[in-house]
Amino acid sequence: MSVPTDDHSSVPEPVEGSGAEADPLVTGQARQREPRWKRLPVVWQLRRSTGLQRGMLVAGLVLCAVFILAAVLAPLIAPYGFNQLSDAEGTFPRQAEPSSQFWWGTTVGGYDVFSRVVWGAQTAVLTVVLAVVLSIFLGIALGLISGYLGGWLDRILVTIADAIYAFPSLLLAIVVSIVISGGESGFISGILAAAISITVVFVPQYFRVVRAETVRLKAEPFVESARVLGASTPRILSRHVLRNATRSLPLIVTLNASEAILTLAGLGFLGFGINPTAASEWGYDLNRAISDVAGGIWWTGVFPGAAIVLLVLGITLVGESLNDLSDPRLRIRRRPKRVPRRTATVMKGAA
Repeated sequence: MSVPTDDHSSVPEPVEGSGAEADPLVTGQARQREPRWKRLPVVWQLRRSTGLQRGMLVAGLVLCAVFILAAVLAPLIAPYGFNQLSDAEGTFPRQAEPSSQFWWGTTVGGYDVFSRVVWGAQTAVLTVVLAVVLSIFLGIALGLISGYLGGWLDRILVTIADAIYAFPSLLLAIVVSIVISGGESGFISGILAAAISITVVFVPQYFRVVRAETVRLKAEPFVESARVLGASTPRILSRHVLRNATRSLPLIVTLNASEAILTLAGLGFLGFGINPTAASEWGYDLNRAISDVAGGIWWTGVFPGAAIVLLVLGITLVGESLNDLSDPRLRIRRRPKRVPRRTATVMKGAA
């Protein structure tokens, strides 16, 4: 008969989600020993996900990757330019049905639909990335300053943010686009105008989240200790407050990115986006396809619309999956691995 000892070498490690909570210190040390790439935000959630949540996350990442690759490799993928109307064989036919030469047909203006959709992915990705980066930078900076310093500056910034947040996002983007570019511009200036228009809409969201976290964190003991030790305000904000106040921003980024796609498409659809001769834009192509619907010409509007829907769907799936994985109440936990019956019998007999 075996005598129980204090040796815990034979005790199996706790399985994630098995019901027994692991020691936070041990879990943190084990995570620190992992390679840095395994601790990246999306990679870490992907390794922790399972079941439906993993399927949603993988599907969203695949859709996003397809459009990002299409944007980067647009010159190699698209058979024609976004504003090309002819080639060596002559002028392109107008409203031609999908064929071996024109895979997705041509528009009323004679443009190749497939090429326009591929080049439109480049416009969409560039605009959304620039808009999100600007929104994050301005929102975090203003939120940290407003929440930490307080006083009259905080009141002014909160009032401005609330006033901007009260406007409908698309209407505000239209007004800003008209002020910046007059409603029509070239490729670079058009992308900048559209990105700045979307940035103005999104900055209040990041500002409110970061400000609320900063107001809470500045009363924490570790911030008070840093202030007593003589740390400067920029050092406290950058070393102690910033990292803790921006933990929920990746979820907001994914949600805002999908909204940015819709805002950009809305601007193009209403004629306040990028000049169609300067770049391809899905919203403008949808606007031009309205008159084709009555004539049974479906391909000029289906493919740009499907591109918008699929890209928004991919970003939304990623955002919803990250939101579920960050909330312990929504996270699907892995079931513990079952020990084979024969192995369990042998272990019981050995004990």
